Amino acid sequence: MTTYAVLSKGLEKRFGDVHALRGLDLAVPEGTVCGLLGPNGAGKTTAVRLLTTLIRPDGGRAEVAGHDVAREPAAVRRAIGVTGQATSVDTDLTGRENLRLFARLHRLGGAVARARADALLDRFALGDAADRPARTYSGGMRRRLDLAASLLTRPRVLFLDEPTTGLDPASRTAIWDVVRELTLGGTTVLLTTQYLEEADQLADDIVLIDRGRATVRGTPAALKAEIGAHAEVVVADDAALPAAAMVLGRLTGSRTTLDTARRAAGAAAEPDLTLPRLVRELDAAGVPVVDATLRQPTLDEVFLRLTATTDAEEAVA
Repeated sequence: MTTYAVLSKGLEKRFGDVHALRGLDLAVPEGTVCGLLGPNGAGKTTAVRLLTTLIRPDGGRAEVAGHDVAREPAAVRRAIGVTGQATSVDTDLTGRENLRLFARLHRLGGAVARARADALLDRFALGDAADRPARTYSGGMRRRLDLAASLLTRPRVLFLDEPTTGLDPASRTAIWDVVRELTLGGTTVLLTTQYLEEADQLADDIVLIDRGRATVRGTPAALKAEIGAHAEVVVADDAALPAAAMVLGRLTGSRTTLDTARRAAGAAAEPDLTLPRLVRELDAAGVPVVDATLRQPTLDEVFLRLTATTDAEEAVA
C-alpha cells in the first residue's frame, strides 16, 4: 500500500481577483521526488506556501507527513524543511553561526545544535569556509548553506522552491547530488523548478500545473513517450524528398515537414520505431539517404507541447 507524504484534494486559493489555485490535487509517495512544473504564474509557489503552512487554503484540504495543513500547522512545520527562492542566511554571520542559530530557533539543544551544524557543514563541503562571514560566500555556497539549514531538523518532507536558480553548473550538480542522497535515505522532496533538465534528472514523477490546476502528471519517461521520438532524414537530392516524407509519415503517423536543406522530419509516436528500421524502410522505398537520426524528445519539448495543448483546450472550452 502506497503511503503519501504530500496529499491534497481540491486546493483553492484566491488573492483578491486572482484565482491562484483552482482545485489542485497532488499525491506524492514517501521517499520520492515530485517535480512541480508550470509557466510563471501557474500557481507553483502558491502551492508550496500553502503546503508549508505560510498561507491557508480557501478551499479543499491537504496533508503533509500525515498532518492537516490547516488544522495541525505546528505538526506540519516540525516535519518539513523549506528552501525558498531567496536565501535566508544572515550574511553578517559565519556559516557555522548561521546553522547554529537556525538550530536553536528550532529548539535544538546546544550540544545537538553544534553537532548537527558541524556535520552539515562537512556534508555540504563548507567546512573550510565555516568560520568566514556568509557575505564572502559565492552564490552556490550560500545556496548550499541555505539547504543545509533546512535539514537541521532531519525533515521527513523537504520543499525546494527553485533551489538552483542563478547557480553555475557545478553548484547545481552539487545540489542535485544532495537531493539524490536525501531520497535514498527516505526523505520526500517536492521540487519546483524552471530548469527542465533539473526535473528530468531528479523527479520520479512530474506534475504540470497550469492556471492553478494539475493538468498533466507522469514520469519523465512516460511524458516523453507521449510526445514521441523525432525522426529526421537528409536525402541526396530534392527529388527524393516526397518519397522520404511518405515513409516518415507512414512510420510516425504525423505530419512531415520539409525544408530547403533536403531534410524531412516528423515526430514518431510509435515507441517501437528504431533507427535501423527507419533506414531499412527508406532503403526499401529507394530513398537515397545522406543522414538519418532518431532522437528522443527533451523535457523542454514535452513542456512546450503540453502547455500549448493546455492553452488550446482552454481556448476551446
